[in-house]
Amino acid sequence: MPLIEDTARAFMPYPDAPLPHAAAGPLAGLSFAVKDLFDVAGYPTGCGQPLKLAQSGLRSSTAPTVQRLLDAGARFVGKTLTDELAFSMNGQNAHFGSPLNGAAPERIAGGSSSGSASAVSNRLCDFALGTDTGGSVRAPASHNGLIGLRPTHGRISLQGAMDLAPSLDTCGWFSRDGATYARVADVLLGDDPAPLPAAVRLLLPPDLWALLQPEVLAALAPARAAVEALLGAARPAPPVTDSLDAMYWHFRHLQGREAWQVHGAFIERHQPPLGPGVAQRFAWSRSVTAEQYAAALEFRQAFRAQLAQLLGSDGVLLLPTMPDIAPRTDADEASLEDYRNRAIRLLSTSGLSGFPQISLPLASRLGAPLGLSLLGPPGSDRSLVHLAGLLLPAAR
Repeated sequence: MPLIEDTARAFMPYPDAPLPHAAAGPLAGLSFAVKDLFDVAGYPTGCGQPLKLAQSGLRSSTAPTVQRLLDAGARFVGKTLTDELAFSMNGQNAHFGSPLNGAAPERIAGGSSSGSASAVSNRLCDFALGTDTGGSVRAPASHNGLIGLRPTHGRISLQGAMDLAPSLDTCGWFSRDGATYARVADVLLGDDPAPLPAAVRLLLPPDLWALLQPEVLAALAPARAAVEALLGAARPAPPVTDSLDAMYWHFRHLQGREAWQVHGAFIERHQPPLGPGVAQRFAWSRSVTAEQYAAALEFRQAFRAQLAQLLGSDGVLLLPTMPDIAPRTDADEASLEDYRNRAIRLLSTSGLSGFPQISLPLASRLGAPLGLSLLGPPGSDRSLVHLAGLLLPAAR
């Protein structure tokens, strides 16, 4: 029997193997779920792929990040569905189904941390671990009306978790409220190595805001005004890059080349059935050349330096998390892929730089949530969580 009644199709239906947790600690009284990319003792690690699940066996150890949460007193309630091999942003798994968006049931939950976002938005747990390579925490956070952080790259351990693109992979989490988010941040982040000062420079990147349609801009306007009222008037910033198209392609070449290096041998040897979109992305990834990858690495180095100079030690970008609210669940594959490609142009700012970005549920459109994000210098993750705690009550 599962540890919890799954009314949202958010959890993998694994047999109950309860994990011991500390009786007291900073997370005592909170329940949490874990994306099925992380090893948890007594459970398989299915990675959203049937053959991976069949080959997994029951794990004998627990990923260190999961263990930190248990040692802090949080109670584990199950492993959540992930998009197949984490290589999607839709929250629709051809083999295991589609978790329910708790804030807008007629719309996709978003992925690849779909089950984790669904579990939290449907109040099946207090918080849930996910991963973010190209947007897999930030996108579902925006779609489900949750808080979601992509941390500084390497800040939270991914030992004992499936790789997708190691130089881009990060570990994040979801919660519904700022107080819970801060408690988890204290455990997983600790103190910032480079905290933001009390007064920050709020910056508006014009090229990223120009990606939005007028109706989305209008929906975000009140939230943007609330952020400025608390943090100070936003200053126009230079574009984050000379070409968003170039940034998009360099990000995709990095992700694709590394994803094929990680999973290509498995796919070529076993030829597992891959779901729509995922199959095409891996086929495309196979074609990324060493020269394209090298060019992308060079671009990333220059991009990081440029963004670091723009932010300094006190700059925070205010940017939309996603180009719009979540697509409807009946959207066709071509529409979903178009939405994904538009989203990457926003999401790759944090992905390529490795700098932290937190998405906050500050807006809505057509009755569905719409996230607004803060992106800070490397090592300012806990400071961003602190700002989130100030902004959420001020904007409501």
